Amino acid sequence: MSKGKLQKFAEFDAFENTLDYNTDTKGHWHEIFGNENPIVLELACGKGDYTVGLAKRNPGINYVGVDIKGNRLWRGAKTATDEGLSNVRFLRIQIDFIEKYFAENEVSHIWITFPDPQPAKARKRLTSSRFLAHYRTICKSDAQIHLKTDSDLFYESTLETIQEEGLTLLENIQNVYTQPCAAELKEIQTFYENMWLKEGRTIKFLRFGLNP
Repeated sequence: MSKGKLQKFAEFDAFENTLDYNTDTKGHWHEIFGNENPIVLELACGKGDYTVGLAKRNPGINYVGVDIKGNRLWRGAKTATDEGLSNVRFLRIQIDFIEKYFAENEVSHIWITFPDPQPAKARKRLTSSRFLAHYRTICKSDAQIHLKTDSDLFYESTLETIQEEGLTLLENIQNVYTQPCAAELKEIQTFYENMWLKEGRTIKFLRFGLNP
């Protein structure tokens, strides 16, 4: 491991807004934030661009960025610290075990921005039936999933899952930058989104209910 990564890991652990798999967080998120505001997750958040962007726009909501890559989370944690954002936390865990870190009905909504499309492993896609079952154990009954992606495969497979599971499709935007949509979809851009836009890729967005 490079010296730079080791330094980021050390700094990540030292930030006041970071937690990892050794932390007892299940059922304690309102205590961690020190308020009773809704809790919203960004899964596979990478550098935390959306976590931070949403937190700045919505100070009355608590945001938790979740990823396994500590050196990526470091960027989001540092930005949130530098900007004095008290409604942001970053959690370094594997999403497969998310029930160990959130209690039933503890999460209001979930964002998934530019996840790995997993072309060879459909069950590993973060909107597959397997993962939706994980999310239902921690989310409120009216929870919604917000998906932003450049991948046609991920977009189309998610639409198939929505239909197969009898979920309610609330929003389907085939091109975020040419169709009317919420300002946060255009004004908050992730590191990878900027890359994909420069390559001319089309950015798509889906919002759907988690429960049938």
